[in-house]
Amino acid sequence: MTKKGGYRDWRWQALWRLRFFLLWTTVNGQTRYSIPEELELGSTVGNLAKDLGLGLSEIFDRKLRVASEAGKQYFSVDAGKGELVVNDRIDREALCAQSSTCVLPLQVVVENPLQLHRIEVEIRDVNDNSPDFLKNEHVIEMSESTVVGVRFPLESAEDPDVGNNALKTYTLSRDECFTLKVKEIENGRKIPELVLNKSLDREKKATHNLFLTAIDGGNPAKSGTSKITIKVLDNNDNGPLFEKTLYKISVQENSANGSFVVTTKATDIDEGPNGEIEYSLGMHTPPSVLSLFYIDAVTGDIYLKNQLDRENKASYRIDISAKDKGLPKMEGHCSVQVDVLDVNDNAPEIILTSKPTSVPEDSSSGTVVALLSVRDLDSGDNSKVTLQLPKKSPFNLKPSFSNNYALVTSGALDRETVSDYNIEITATDSGSPPLSSKKIIPVSITDVNDNPPVFTQRSYNVYLKENGVPGSILYSVSASDVDFGENAKISYSILDSKVQDVSVSSYVYINSDNGSIYSMHSFDYEKLKVFEIQVQAKDQGSPSLSSNATVHVFILDQNDNAPAVIYPSSAALGSLAHQRMPRSAKMGHLVTKVTAVDADSGHNAWISYRLTEATDASLFTVNQYTGEVRTKRAVLEQDDSSQRLLIEIKDDGEPVQSATVTVSILLEDGLHEPILDLRHKVSEPSKKTGRMALYLIMSLASVSVLSLLTFVILAVKCMRNSRGSGSCCCARHSECDDYKNPNRNLQIQLNTDGPIKYVEVLGGDMLSQSQSFRSCMSPMSEYSDFTLIKPSSTTDFKEVISVLDASLPDSTWTFESQQVSLK
Repeated sequence: MTKKGGYRDWRWQALWRLRFFLLWTTVNGQTRYSIPEELELGSTVGNLAKDLGLGLSEIFDRKLRVASEAGKQYFSVDAGKGELVVNDRIDREALCAQSSTCVLPLQVVVENPLQLHRIEVEIRDVNDNSPDFLKNEHVIEMSESTVVGVRFPLESAEDPDVGNNALKTYTLSRDECFTLKVKEIENGRKIPELVLNKSLDREKKATHNLFLTAIDGGNPAKSGTSKITIKVLDNNDNGPLFEKTLYKISVQENSANGSFVVTTKATDIDEGPNGEIEYSLGMHTPPSVLSLFYIDAVTGDIYLKNQLDRENKASYRIDISAKDKGLPKMEGHCSVQVDVLDVNDNAPEIILTSKPTSVPEDSSSGTVVALLSVRDLDSGDNSKVTLQLPKKSPFNLKPSFSNNYALVTSGALDRETVSDYNIEITATDSGSPPLSSKKIIPVSITDVNDNPPVFTQRSYNVYLKENGVPGSILYSVSASDVDFGENAKISYSILDSKVQDVSVSSYVYINSDNGSIYSMHSFDYEKLKVFEIQVQAKDQGSPSLSSNATVHVFILDQNDNAPAVIYPSSAALGSLAHQRMPRSAKMGHLVTKVTAVDADSGHNAWISYRLTEATDASLFTVNQYTGEVRTKRAVLEQDDSSQRLLIEIKDDGEPVQSATVTVSILLEDGLHEPILDLRHKVSEPSKKTGRMALYLIMSLASVSVLSLLTFVILAVKCMRNSRGSGSCCCARHSECDDYKNPNRNLQIQLNTDGPIKYVEVLGGDMLSQSQSFRSCMSPMSEYSDFTLIKPSSTTDFKEVISVLDASLPDSTWTFESQQVSLK
């Protein structure tokens, strides 16, 4: 087959590129196929899937693909059959030139998991090229005095085929003066030489036309022909002779343009113009050589015209011709072999064989991330490459074969610390000075659910006013998860627990998306003061992780309870009654004591008493803090015997809540009955009632028998007792903490300490201040018992009042109370 003029140059370039790839060593047991060149597209090379032990389904599932190291994709894989087929025209001569073997190395990449197989396809030569001469006609001028036996080198034919298909022999058309000799030089190259067998006689024949035929060894054989025209000239019978037939020289590839290469030297023993020599490059010098070298026609020195590149071509053969100036001209021939010495002018190249894959952060050491290879177009030590990763990198390079490497994990990965790596791989050759290149391989670390949600606080304190609107937000807890995606999506929930034997879910609920906690109903401080909520934050990973936080909810008191009058209790006494007081009472006499409690706490439960209305405001006064009603002066004869007092009881809350109680006082002469003491227990009402009845009977009998004298004596005694009795005002405010019972307990206690007997009303609650109230009574009270009452809730004041009323004789207290609430 006839090639175009530039084909040979391109073919040699392809040959040297391929030789670099063939420097890679093969692995024992690797798959190898052999096919002839010029196969039709789609022709089967071999069953690749079967030879690699893969099923047909794995070809698609594992994304099997073929990568050619030669740069062009000559083969592909039939996904349906698993066969390796021809994908492009394969010209062995273009790939391997005249190399004895032509092997195309292929890399087969299989993903999931990543595997790399190396296969080779041997390209067998077919006789598709005929021997070809650079010129179809060659003219030789030959003196008639040329000595018989002289040899004239002829142009060699070129046949790109190899082996038996390569050029085998030459033939020459018959001529009585000339014969053909084929000279075999190094590398098996055959050079035809024209041999003069008989002296020339220009007078008989001035021109000889010969045909030189080159024949290859193919079947059938192919041939090429060149016409040789010999012109017989006269007498310059000595041609130039070179000192050497072959000059060998080595030149570094980085030699500058115009650098001296070698001097060729020829001599001619003729004299005059017949001995003057002119040097030139051979007639058949290829353009690739002409573009790089030139020769000084006078001196025979050879110089560089352009830059050499060993990676393109490592050796050049230059034919030199020396001609004299005789008539006819004689010429001599020699060859110069220029070997190009390698210079480290090519940096290593890192090639990704497969794209890097994402790696889970819990991957074990040795997990393959990517496959890569490295090459250096230089030779010798200049092509030896070492790879280096950054220090403290959790990755390593594991060599496989023939400058191929696997990038694998070598340490623990944590996406929360580093989610993406840009792995910089540095390739450095062994040249002097060394050259290096870098390649950055991005590796993404995928998340694994290895971090539980974390609350901003381990516990939260929430302060909530009582009587809030149901459905209002109490608080928003927040948790974060440093994982990614579903592993970082958090849902909130409330863990079941009990509050006063009721599930906490009856009190609050939580928005699972944002952690906002809402109330289910309004809270009453007097019933519930504090409770805990266990909140759980759970991510959506698999398996999911969670963490808990405690929310302490403190109910803040609001002034929503008015003071409640414990004594006197109008509900127990029925209609309006009267408190009796002797007219002999002096200033400061204790008439009675108003006792009230407030179910609230703190300032909201601080109680003050005030006399708002009175029949005679100058006669009575009310202690602001104790509620004791005393005389401001001695009773006068002109004072009305019936006095009516309206006492207002206010708390210290905002807004102020208040209640009122009406006390009716009867002023009597000669009154001896003391104010009875509250000392009997609630559990003994029948005994107290009997004793009070007996007391009343004895009093009535005494009045009937003693008449007026007895009345006067009793009056005098009453006055003496009034002088000797002191007044007391006892008020105590104490604080206590109670976390076991969220309800306030009321304690009503009769105390017998000292000359004044009094009743204490204690209101206690958890996490709030407690109030203690005392009611002072006359020292003439006969009873020494005390009553302890604990109502179940702070609103059961009627029950407390009923207990107090049951503890006292009907004649002891006369009160009328009225409760008013201020909004």
